[in-house]
Amino acid sequence: MAVRAIRGATQVAADDRDEVLGATRELVSTVLARNELDPADLISILFTATPDLVSEFPALAARELGLGDVPLMCATEIAVPHALPRVLRLMAHVETELDRADVQHVYLRGAVALRRDIAQ
Repeated sequence: MAVRAIRGATQVAADDRDEVLGATRELVSTVLARNELDPADLISILFTATPDLVSEFPALAARELGLGDVPLMCATEIAVPHALPRVLRLMAHVETELDRADVQHVYLRGAVALRRDIAQ
């Protein structure tokens, strides 16, 4: 069993608590589904949000999905002037049999523009 890091991102339409929570739930669920992971495979998840998102902690959405025993952390992305606005990102550390090349990184909504090279 290997430890792998899985990246993901999504964009929300507005800094609204329900938008942040809904988009984060969608992102986490999609990462798990596309990589055929069980919540028990999760080691930790680091969430980041662009500085324009302050309405809620993305980690709350993961807890709402039942991931309360997974270490979760939230941070703010650096404020790069030309960065895509209202973006939530995650890096999940997981135990998996997947080779690194087979890991499915997940970019949803407007965040697809961030990594067209690896977005599915």
